[in-house]
Parts: sequence; structure tokens; C-alpha cells
Amino acid sequence: MSDYLLAAPSFFSGAARALDLGGVFDGYNVSPTREIANARGITSDWMAVGSYLRNALEQFKAELGSRQETP
Repeated sequence: MSDYLLAAPSFFSGAARALDLGGVFDGYNVSPTREIANARGITSDWMAVGSYLRNALEQFKAELGSRQETP
């Protein structure tokens, strides 16, 4: 799962939120329409899945290669 639609505040904005009683520091990644937001979120999720699969495949290839080298 990606965090594309979630805010990533800095330390200082996090500290300021402790004193923000009106909620003016809440910020999110916005999109013009709900459909665009969904498309961006789904794309981001599939990019993360692809990254996990690539990493798993590289790890598998490395393990398989080390097994073939030892008699």
C-alpha cells in the first residue's frame, strides 16, 4: 500500500499541530476529481507492488545463484 494520498509533515509542522486547535495545518495531496485521485492512488499502489515483486525476484535470483555455485 502506498502513502500517496497521505500527508508527510515535517518535524516542525508536527510540533505546530500540537498547538493547532483550528486544524488549519491539515494538508493532503489533492486532485481535481475523485476519479483522478483514485487513478493516482491505484497507480501508486501498483508501482509499490511492482517494486516488491522486483525486489523478491532479485533476492530469489541471488539465492538461486549462490546455491548453484556450491557443489
